[in-house]
Amino acid sequence: MENKNNYQFNIQGKELTIQREFNGTLTQVWRAYTDSEILDLWWAPKPWKCKTKSQDFRIGGKWLYAMVGPENEEHWATFKYDQIENESLFSGKDAFTDSEGNENKDMPASHWKITFEGNGDKTIVRNYCSYESEEILQQFLDMGFKEGYESGMSNLDNLLKNGLK
Repeated sequence: MENKNNYQFNIQGKELTIQREFNGTLTQVWRAYTDSEILDLWWAPKPWKCKTKSQDFRIGGKWLYAMVGPENEEHWATFKYDQIENESLFSGKDAFTDSEGNENKDMPASHWKITFEGNGDKTIVRNYCSYESEEILQQFLDMGFKEGYESGMSNLDNLLKNGLK
């Protein structure tokens, strides 16, 4: 398990666990993860930006978004929600898609469970990501998942520091 102050990254088999503590209330951090207007402010690693096309945050709903690069290239993805417990957890399938939300079966998908634990002005977020195989997890890592994820989390740290209410 790698630990960088408030950040832990652990790979076991076909599962990845990431834990991070944020300087923000449970309500602030929950909103940052579940409100597409706020997600668009931090989800993509710089210099990329996140652009939401649609979000239906309910069980059975989905978030359709693009990572938009510095040359305006777009890489689309969707997160299909299968479990939601307000300010506690949500989970679902994350997959690459086209701009209409049709899954690209040639690209790997993953299942995420994200939990939230508040303690005053701090919140611990745990991401449990599972993949069909160790090879698919390795493919995500080879695509720069860890570095991109860390960059996005730094964006959220800055957003919380600069006054997300």
